[in-house]
Amino acid sequence: MTIQIITIDGPSGSGKGTLAAKLADHYQFHLLDSGALYRLLGLSLHKKDLLDSLEDQQGLKQSVTIATALDICFQSTEQGISILLDGEDVTQTIRTERVGEFASKVAAIPELRAALLSRQRAFVRLPGLVADGRDMATSVFPEAQAKIYLTASAASRAERRVKQLQAMGLDVKISDILANIQARDKRDMERTVAPLKPAVDAYIIDSSDLNIDEVFTLMTDFVNEKLAG
Repeated sequence: MTIQIITIDGPSGSGKGTLAAKLADHYQFHLLDSGALYRLLGLSLHKKDLLDSLEDQQGLKQSVTIATALDICFQSTEQGISILLDGEDVTQTIRTERVGEFASKVAAIPELRAALLSRQRAFVRLPGLVADGRDMATSVFPEAQAKIYLTASAASRAERRVKQLQAMGLDVKISDILANIQARDKRDMERTVAPLKPAVDAYIIDSSDLNIDEVFTLMTDFVNEKLAG
């Protein structure tokens, strides 16, 4: 039996995480937040002082070992999903800009991407899967029936990110956030393995001037057509 897969790719701050969760709930599918996996690995390597040793053979070997045996747990709570790393709740920690930078560094290393690939594919199970990330349609799930690429201008993404971080009680400057987003976009788009780009058959949505309900309607109209076919 073919398991239906919906992918949502796009740059940092485009809203793909929020919308992926809404789609998963709407269709009662499983959810894969691939960005969380990279953030968790980046945080783990940082804690073990290995992030600056990824170009060293020994450091890279250790990092690959850690990636394949990463002790992570996703727990559903009344507030949403709690994420544990080595038994510690890191739900808020992994959403910070600093850990996002760790994740972007990890994602540029082919050996680490390969180590996480089997973990991501293991999320495919009935009744279906919604997977969000940067290379879900182009690399991880090219067989997906419905592929969406969600983007937005860097300025609008920075504004959203500032509001999100302020809601978490963090004091941030939009100029810093915008610079981080632009740097991550450049690194994600220019990496040699699985660069950030739309799949050739992806439905591209620019959410710069759309609210979440408008984007969700566009997505469900597209997905319904694709899954029905």
